[in-house]
Amino acid sequence: MDNDALANEAVAPIMDGMAVGLGTGRAAARGIRALAERVKKEHLDVRCVATSRASQELAASLGLQVQGIDEAGQLDYLFDGADEFDDALRMLKGGGGAMTQERIAAKASTVCVYMAQAEKRVTRLGEQRKLGVEVLPRARASVTALLNGLGLDGQVRVDAQKNGFVTDNGNSILDAVLPAMELKELAQHLDATEGVVGHGLFLTEADVMLIEDAQGCVTRMDRAAFKD
Repeated sequence: MDNDALANEAVAPIMDGMAVGLGTGRAAARGIRALAERVKKEHLDVRCVATSRASQELAASLGLQVQGIDEAGQLDYLFDGADEFDDALRMLKGGGGAMTQERIAAKASTVCVYMAQAEKRVTRLGEQRKLGVEVLPRARASVTALLNGLGLDGQVRVDAQKNGFVTDNGNSILDAVLPAMELKELAQHLDATEGVVGHGLFLTEADVMLIEDAQGCVTRMDRAAFKD
């Protein structure tokens, strides 16, 4: 991982004694491996909090001190990936099904850094990916009707075996087409809907976005550079 510029930049600010949130997905896995190398080489004392079973298992296998999101307190730093992002550092997340835990960790973190490939930068969220909405199984029908009434065309996510996808929380995910609309209002609507556990609209969580181009070069966007 020494030549992984994106992952190395994501974990570079982590210092001895920090509590660090570990995201979920391919980009986050790269960061976990880069962090494990730093911890080993520099003998860092870092407490890690994983946002999914997959991240927890990977981190533990690499020798990191890791605990589940249910044990998380205040975190100093979080690194994670993004499925889409725009010029205002708004993101779509949840492709790996861990959006609820990822938001819990993000809200508990002092600094949140996200990693993405340049092709995931969009003019409007929803151009390339669908919005994931985590729902209680018994609320699936009612939330589907709500999404369809909003023009979002909610469909139950399935796994590789064509079975209903189940999150680490034991819930279902509805994937919804995201038309051009007011995202803040939609997020508030979903947050207030009975049966919705979480969703993939991450509109304010990112402090920093690290962007990797096709050649592996990394550029940086900082929320501090502009106002929402």
